[in-house]
Amino acid sequence: METGRPPAITPAESPAGFTPVRFLPRASAAIASGRNWADTLDTVLGHIDVAQPDLAFVFVSPHFVEYLPDLLHAAWERSGSTLLAGSTTVAPIAERIEAEHQPAIAMLAMSLPGATLRPARFTQALIDDPSTAEEFRERLGIETSDVNGWLLLTSSHRCDPLATINRLAAGYPGVPIVGGVAAPSLQINRSWVFLNGSVYGDGAAGIAIGGNYDILPVLAQGCEPIGETWTITGVRDQWIESISNRPALTLLAETLDLLPADMQEEAEGNLVAGFAANEYQDRFARGDFLIRAITAVDWEKGAFAVAGHPRVGQTIQLHLRDAATAGLDLTLSLMEANNLLGRRTPVAALLHSSFARGSQFFGTPDHDAAELDRRFPGLPHAGMVGHSEIGPVSGKTGVHGYSTSIGIITRRPPAGATTEETPAP
Repeated sequence: METGRPPAITPAESPAGFTPVRFLPRASAAIASGRNWADTLDTVLGHIDVAQPDLAFVFVSPHFVEYLPDLLHAAWERSGSTLLAGSTTVAPIAERIEAEHQPAIAMLAMSLPGATLRPARFTQALIDDPSTAEEFRERLGIETSDVNGWLLLTSSHRCDPLATINRLAAGYPGVPIVGGVAAPSLQINRSWVFLNGSVYGDGAAGIAIGGNYDILPVLAQGCEPIGETWTITGVRDQWIESISNRPALTLLAETLDLLPADMQEEAEGNLVAGFAANEYQDRFARGDFLIRAITAVDWEKGAFAVAGHPRVGQTIQLHLRDAATAGLDLTLSLMEANNLLGRRTPVAALLHSSFARGSQFFGTPDHDAAELDRRFPGLPHAGMVGHSEIGPVSGKTGVHGYSTSIGIITRRPPAGATTEETPAP
């Protein structure tokens, strides 16, 4: 869906960035549910307490798909934000609420004095182009010196999120990349990403953050490794045919047989595959794997398929999804992030949670959003329930399933500041 509305900022038109005024950053988030998109957006904007923000994110449930061009244009224009990004989502998130199965809109708006903000629109053609890292940066019009981190939202259509991540990691080495892949709704089977007044049914939208601001990534998976690590020895497309030169299903069955009877029952519907994020580690533990769903089995060939592209030589270990483990993992990850802040000030957060989590998995609504608020009280946040999550594991950014990925936008302490700063209006 191309809108014909005011176009997204292209690399050639990217603003020069915003330089500091002596103000503290300010952020505000809001969420509302309702059948009428205009009334719902009115409610959201009425609770956004940032005048003329530098950056805003908006997340929209699929109930409003047919109105997206008008909705996005109104959100951009009426919020007064210089930049606006976002996506459709099966459940918008903001302020401790995950609006599952509801027509809803969520928004996060930020005033970030001293930030350098660069928008980017990614198509699959741009990602696949065999250009050098330097040429890629030139096409985006974004220098490495302007980037301390990327916030990335990708469509589920005509976009390879892993290739996009790898392209960004090569072009901007060493900076965090955090985000999510928008999930298509069952009725529509499409998803959209937004950049300023435009709506795109493919590719990705990204915001590079630099200047006085960083992105502190948090990734929580909540899957417990079982059995041993093995080496994949035979693959065909998404099918793993052999592991350690034995039929893949044979090793899967043997691993399950070693579990206690109650855990074998728990494994039904909760068994997933983990692929080592870093093959050069001597030992692997929980959190060192990229989690992928097991999507099908072929009993005749002794193979199983995964949601991804396995390779011969990869290290694999089976994992069990468990709500208690998932909750503990998120809590510990957020506590670690708090310890890593140092003198940096958290300003706001973008939260991306898997559609396989939520109330059906945890038995209670709003689990991930509430836990973020519990560990970072009052921190404005918004985001989406999506298809996949983007964040780092073992020092390498990957695309994850069944996870929660959070990008906490932090402000560096002013260098040698001797005067008192004033909150932004």
